[in-house]
Parts: sequence; structure tokens; C-alpha cells
Amino acid sequence: MNATRPTTERPAPLRVSFKGITKSFGPVQVLHGVDFDLPPGQVLGLLGENGAGKSTLMKILAGFEQAGGGELWVNGRVQTLAHARDAEALGIVLIHQEFSLAEDLSVAQNLFLGHEIRRGWGGLLLDDERMRAQAQQAVAQVGLTLDVDTRVKDLIVAEKQLVEIARALMRQARLLIMDEPTATLTPTEAERLFGLMRQLKSEGVTLVYISHKLDEVERITDEVVVMRDGRCVAQQPTASLSRQQMANLMVGRELADLYPPKTSPPASAAPALRVTGLCVPGWAQDVGFEVAPGEILGFAGLVGAGRTELFEGLLGLRERSAGTVELAGQPRTIRGPRDAVRLGLTYLSEDRKGKGLHVHLGLRENLTLMALERYARPLLQPAQEQQALTHAVQAFGIRTGHLQVKVSSLSGGNQQKLALAKVLHPAPRVVVLDEPTRGVDVGAKRDIYLLIQQLASQGLAVVIISSELMELIGMCHRVAVMRAGRLQTVLDSDHLTEEELIAHATGTH
Repeated sequence: MNATRPTTERPAPLRVSFKGITKSFGPVQVLHGVDFDLPPGQVLGLLGENGAGKSTLMKILAGFEQAGGGELWVNGRVQTLAHARDAEALGIVLIHQEFSLAEDLSVAQNLFLGHEIRRGWGGLLLDDERMRAQAQQAVAQVGLTLDVDTRVKDLIVAEKQLVEIARALMRQARLLIMDEPTATLTPTEAERLFGLMRQLKSEGVTLVYISHKLDEVERITDEVVVMRDGRCVAQQPTASLSRQQMANLMVGRELADLYPPKTSPPASAAPALRVTGLCVPGWAQDVGFEVAPGEILGFAGLVGAGRTELFEGLLGLRERSAGTVELAGQPRTIRGPRDAVRLGLTYLSEDRKGKGLHVHLGLRENLTLMALERYARPLLQPAQEQQALTHAVQAFGIRTGHLQVKVSSLSGGNQQKLALAKVLHPAPRVVVLDEPTRGVDVGAKRDIYLLIQQLASQGLAVVIISSELMELIGMCHRVAVMRAGRLQTVLDSDHLTEEELIAHATGTH
């Protein structure tokens, strides 16, 4: 197995057609007779709101799910793909939106998992040296410089995403499906990915690009297919559609401006949260900031700048070596998330599947987990929990066939809405939202932005950590910029431009 694709290789493009594809999960039908052809050797943008059926359709193509009805045609033949290995044998590879890496194995072991290189008599021994060498080439191809013996659990989210991409490229894909691949990448890393996509396209590879970032779709795709409510509603050349038209097709109505009108910053008031001299070993040094009631404070920076780790240290999720924390003017000691919640501070993790939600539990159990004492008198009151869930589903616009399902059955965007409902359920006074719209469609993004503004108007102090600069510019009263673990500056709304933020984040200001 080669770690990188030879540039001389010109695989024949696969010709794929969906004909009347249907799929149901229990009583809920998620695909309703989907019909369209993939343009061979081109880049197709697959668009739709969360729950539109995009990921389910691509899982059927990649052998992770089986269609309930209809036919999948590949190169003129009807195919039944019972599992992912059947799809890989045809050259079809899916990069999942949610990581499918083995956390306790090394990067090299993950890249070759199920495809190990063997040596010795009868192939009884693993050729670790050869696999490490090829793995090092593969991660270098996607711009990673890490040691491939590093355990995956020790990587940050963006590095895990690039490992997923490297693994897919090693499978010699002829049709590569990318589900939100840039959700955690910096602009520089995203550019490197786009370069790889152009190279693969030149080699005859068909690419399906699922993304809610319409600027990227407009830039790198040749055609777009729009799905809505489990149906294909449009297939057109990308150049024939504006971003606004794409968004309108996705939601089935005219979509107003993405960001709500920005409110005036709050009048001078005592900070709801003040942090001084906070140090998180290896990640943040001597960081201080404050955020007032009714204010939305953003945190910008490149991957590895220490933003997430700073707040994990603040909440006791990581060791911190120095620093003081004041809430509502009172010095507080926060040893862990339980202390933070009790003091009115909650945190939404950027990793909703790994740290934000228990995906194998139900919606009700997840929603009330941080406020169980409210429902235990002394025994749990399931009826009251169910009433709270019914209210949250309506208030947060969580789309689900019925309430008695596991979180894993929800689309990514609806999982994110549930995660937001969960961290807000204890009624905090300060809420930290880490990548709150990662992997969320344009319609749900606006819903979340309206919710964030509503929280601020109710007097909550809101912190947004985001890799999307326009999100920070569109939502925040001020933005703090971190670089290499240190706070570089705090910009007010009059100075919030992409150029200013990038300059401070890269140290070129």
C-alpha cells in the first residue's frame, strides 16, 4: 500500500447514480425516493439543512447503511454494499463528520487499522517500521508535522480531522466523500486541503463535498445538489447559483441576513466574569480578560493558540498553575465543572460527540444531566424531566421524529441544539460556547445566533470561541485574539475586520 497517490495514476472516474433511494429509521422516513447522478471526475457540493438526509445518503453510498428501497448504480451495475469494505473495494471512501478514530491507538496504527502491512513467514508479524514510514508521508501530505507514534487521544480536534483525511487518501479512493472536512481547520489548513482536492480531481477522482460553508462550496465545486426533507430539490452548475440562492433552496424559503442586527454593547457594569493571570501549563500563559453581563466576547486565534485549553483550565478540566477567577465580583475557586455550574458558569465543548453529549443515552437524560438535583426529591421525577425536554425541543427547534430516541439518531445540527439546551438548562449567568456552529447548516446557524443574542439581551455574559472570523465579527461586541498561548489584544467592534484579526493571530500586525 502506498501512503500517497502517485501523480501518474489516472483512475477511471466512477459513474454513480441514485435511483429512487429510500431509507427509514424505525417509524421515521429520512429519504424519499432520491434521484440524481454524481458528475464523474468532478467536485459535487451536497447541500441541505441538518436532517435533510445528506449524511444518510452518503453512508448508503459508502456501505455504512443499507437503503430501504431504490437502486444504487455504479459503473452501469446495480450494487448492494453490505458494509464499508464493499464500497472501499470499488474505490468509494467516506470521511465522517464525526471522527471514527481509535483514541488509544497511535496515528500510524489508525491509518493502517484493518489494512496492516505484514512481514515474515506467513505474514505473522506486523511491519511496524514500514507502516510508520508510510504514515509519516501520509500525514505530511495533509500538512501535519506530528510524530505518527502519538496517540490520537493526545491530538487536538483539528489534528484528528487531518488524520481522518490522510487515512482516506491512503485508501486510493476513486470517489471521496468529505463531510464537513474544514469545520475545525484554520484558513491555511483549509487551503492545503483545497489543493489536495484539485490534485485528486486532476487524477480523475470524483469528490463529494458536504459543507455548510457556502463560500467554500461556491469556490471549489463544479455542481451542487440541494436536498431538503429527504428529497433532491435541485441539481445545478455551481456558477449558476449565488450563495443566497443556495441558502434559499436549502431552507425552502427566503432566508434573511445570517447575523441578527448587533445590539449596543452593555453600559459599564461590574464584570460577570473576570480572569487574571491564568496559566495552563503548555497552553496558556498569564491570560487576563473580563466579560460583562449582556456582552458577547469572542476569542479568535489559530489552531494551537490555546483558546480551548485556556477555558478548560478555567473550568477545572485541565490543570492550571496560576490565576484568579472572579464571578460577579467575588473571588471563586473552581476545581471542576460541578463547581463551575454551581457558581453559574457553564461551558459548551467544541467536541459535542466526545465531551458534550452522551450519544448512546436518550434526549431526556442528556438535557437534565447538569441539573439533576432539580429533579431528584429525593428520587428522580421522569415526568418533570420529560416536560422539560418537551419545552427544550420546542424552544431550541430540535427536529426529531419522537422524543424517545438516542442522541446518536439525531443529525449533527440537532445534536448541537441539544448540547446548547443542556448547558443552558442549569440557568447560568456566564456561558462559554466553543465552536457553537461547527457542522451546523445555514438555517440552524441563524437560529443559534438569534439564541445567543437573546441570551445576551437577558443579561447573560457570553463567550464565543470560534474559528470562523465572520462569526466573531457578526456577533461579538469585542474579540480577544490569542497567539501561542498569550493574549495579544482585545479589539472592540469598531476594529473588527478579518484583516485585523488575522494580523494579530499570526503576529504580522
